[in-house]
Amino acid sequence: MSKRDYYEVLGVDKGASERDIKKAYKRLAMKYHPDRTQGDKDLEEKFKEIQEAYEVLTHDEKRAAYDRYGHAGVDPNRGGGAGFSGGADFGDIFGDVFGDIFGGGRGRQSRARQGADLRYNLELTLEEAVRGKSVEIRVPTLVGCDECDGSGAKKGTTPTTCPTCHGNGQVQMRQGFFAVQQTCPTCSGRGKIISDPCRSCHGQGRKEKTKTLSVKVPAGVDTGDRIRLSGEGEAGDHGAPAGDLYVQVHVKEHPIFVRDGNNLYCEVPLSFTTAALGGEIEVPTLDGKVKLKIGAETQTGRMYRLRGKGVKSVRSGSVGDLMCKVVIETPVNLSAKQKELLQQLDESMGSGDDAAKHRPKEKGFFDGVKKFFDDLTG
Repeated sequence: MSKRDYYEVLGVDKGASERDIKKAYKRLAMKYHPDRTQGDKDLEEKFKEIQEAYEVLTHDEKRAAYDRYGHAGVDPNRGGGAGFSGGADFGDIFGDVFGDIFGGGRGRQSRARQGADLRYNLELTLEEAVRGKSVEIRVPTLVGCDECDGSGAKKGTTPTTCPTCHGNGQVQMRQGFFAVQQTCPTCSGRGKIISDPCRSCHGQGRKEKTKTLSVKVPAGVDTGDRIRLSGEGEAGDHGAPAGDLYVQVHVKEHPIFVRDGNNLYCEVPLSFTTAALGGEIEVPTLDGKVKLKIGAETQTGRMYRLRGKGVKSVRSGSVGDLMCKVVIETPVNLSAKQKELLQQLDESMGSGDDAAKHRPKEKGFFDGVKKFFDDLTG
């Protein structure tokens, strides 16, 4: 009986990758394995056919011979053919599946774990954040042991291969139909055994230490920004790479300014007379005081913009503005003479329609109140 095409058997294209071939094999092997087919001879033969196709198409030389000469190129009974023997262990299917899930697999060398990333919270004043600065920080961490160079073994000795997992870091536990990968209990997944541990780090390959680091804070950072220091986190497990240190920026509240992006905001008190007559006042900026011209008849809450007096962006380099909100200050602690003058001013403005031209918002407000109650009662 002529054999079916191996690609057809697995249901893959001729140009399929090895990964696609393995996926197809796992799916079919799970379906047609004898443990599941209850002794059905036809299905057992189909399973053997699937195994045969898989072994040829996942072997580079056999696959090349098959692609060129067909079944004759891999027939062990024909001279020059690269034959195959045995079948794939069904446990390998589960080993691969569970290995993909849990990070291990048969024949995969266990790798030492990379060191953990660390975070350091850095508080800055607004001025420091805007201008940038270099700061020194002290970070408690785990560093590689200098006595054993991070191996965990006593100087002059080296770790040996674990006899239980043979260096894989994992062992396969089989129970009937299932096979599951588990971390090796002898070496805890490292694949190595330290018979003579380093006295300085007690075989851990790492020691606790407080490091002093210099951090260059770029100008324009804001709360929530992070500065990454590569390789300054915890040392890795038994010589593995170190993690990173992330410096988390937090800008403290400022007594005058509030930052929003690249703009700064502040409230500026304004005298009653300057608001009415106009004038010039001094306002603070991060670079010192500047003059601000106030227009006549300025109302409280008006916003004045000082261009280029904000913050330079750490990313784009553009500079924001300073927004000054004027708040008119009512005079307090008046003398009798001052109260008399204010009374005269008020009387000079008249009443009714005469007063409305001096206080347009007041008239508009009370007209709105009157209309509201008229609608409510009418």
